Amino acid sequence: MGVPIFHMIDGAPDPVAPFSHAVESDGWVFLTGQLPFSGTSNRSPYPDGIEAQTRQVMENLKGVLIGCGLTFDDVVSARVFLRHFDEDYEKMNVVYASYFLPGRRPARTCVGVSGLARGARVEIDFTAHRVAKLLLVGEA
Repeated sequence: MGVPIFHMIDGAPDPVAPFSHAVESDGWVFLTGQLPFSGTSNRSPYPDGIEAQTRQVMENLKGVLIGCGLTFDDVVSARVFLRHFDEDYEKMNVVYASYFLPGRRPARTCVGVSGLARGARVEIDFTAHRVAKLLLVGEA
């Protein structure tokens, strides 16, 4: 087993607690759950409504993925935490699904929770896998 790499990504929101944005080991990259901060300060305001908050969370996750040299295509699993499950589930799904190609959506768990940091409506975390890309000599 390789030595873990602890990623702190420039431009990603500041953590609200003592954690790394992502931790990588043996090609597996575990992204900490992101909240809908609209800036890098963890005191930035959240956008209004579940659709806007989901979009901001996904953009924050995208920034961490990019910072690790990954894309949404590398995501193999997601966990979604909703504060108002019955009210927000369908609306969150519409936004969430728009970030993945049909047929290439990660495994996912979605649960209702009684609270999230700083009163967010949604938090999402990812597990990604770094796939080595081989360049074969003589192929264009």
